[in-house]
Amino acid sequence: MITPRLVVSLGLSQLVCWGVSYYLIGVFGEQMARDLGWSMTLTYSGFSVALVVMGVASAFAGRLIDRYGGRRVMVGGSLLLAVGCLCLSRSHDLFSYGMSWACLGLAMRLTLYEAAFAALARIGGRSARRAISQITLFGGLASTAFWPVGHALALAISWRSTLVVYAAFALLTVPLHWSIPDHRHAPRASDETARIAPLAQGRADHFLAGSLYMIVTTLSAFLNSGMSVHMIAIMTGLGTSAGAAVWLSTLPGIGQSGARLFEVTFGGKLSPLTLGVLATGVMPTCFIAGLFSGVSIFAGAAFALAYGAGNGLLTIVRGAQPLVLFDHRSYGALVGRLAAPSFFVSALAPIAYARLIETAGDAAALHLSAALAGVVLACAALLWRRFRSRNEARNGVASDKRFRCVD
Repeated sequence: MITPRLVVSLGLSQLVCWGVSYYLIGVFGEQMARDLGWSMTLTYSGFSVALVVMGVASAFAGRLIDRYGGRRVMVGGSLLLAVGCLCLSRSHDLFSYGMSWACLGLAMRLTLYEAAFAALARIGGRSARRAISQITLFGGLASTAFWPVGHALALAISWRSTLVVYAAFALLTVPLHWSIPDHRHAPRASDETARIAPLAQGRADHFLAGSLYMIVTTLSAFLNSGMSVHMIAIMTGLGTSAGAAVWLSTLPGIGQSGARLFEVTFGGKLSPLTLGVLATGVMPTCFIAGLFSGVSIFAGAAFALAYGAGNGLLTIVRGAQPLVLFDHRSYGALVGRLAAPSFFVSALAPIAYARLIETAGDAAALHLSAALAGVVLACAALLWRRFRSRNEARNGVASDKRFRCVD
């Protein structure tokens, strides 16, 4: 059973783990480059190494959680996170720097959303959907909390000493992860969700559902990684002032947290498949609005807020859709395998966007983003259409609200 205490514990661990790992390079990148005497490209390549390691380890990490539960796996991830921060704080050459990021990459795969979602699915089965939404509210605040804290500490005691503090923060998540129950979901006979089979039945259904889900998560990860690095530069390149672009770059976080809060409060009756269509539906429009950010501050604000909202909801979709499409008992291994490509493309996206902007201009980056977002929307809509019809035929309902029985 998933208790409120467990949700709070995992939520807090997500806040800390995201803050001291994924968002680390955004705070210390420039200082690290100056101290090490490297280019920004070489410095940021360490983060790409971490993302590649996450992709390589993804399926294996999922199988570990399916077999042993989230407690031991995520505690191990916390310890690796501390080791990675300490090693990075001591790195002075390219080899030790790269190995430190490789350690952090494995630690991130064992502690961030995919691991937490799999742990919740193992404990709660299909009823884990609400808890998945709730812990993303905490994780969404990681950059808000750790960017100013990390920046202030780095100015006061250097980035190397700050990473030692980050290692201590990582160790604080050990008791939070140790609180995860070891048991596996065992539905009661009275549990209505236990009698509902996964929507994807047979090899053809599994292939279609898995392929569409993988395309959605992979292309969404590509867009998120590219925009996270280049959004400010793209807006300034289109004519937005530097000060306005920096201010606008704070709005995606607001859109992300606001959309997730709305979903937690009012979205319980929505199927994850319907939510996927809604989340991806705003993405093409937001990139088109971004094309006008140089001439209108309101267009820039609409771009940033809508992008953040869609991206925030897609995190929930990524965790919740497999609960209704597939057997939740193999959630960790299956999602680990399907999510692996998203980590690889995340590592390539910043480089690909930089090359495109250099050769074709900032508007071309937004045109590409809108086109990819259109593909994501089409895949999400096809997934919804295919399995919504099957669900209605099987259960004799006339509304997509019936999906609440499997959320």
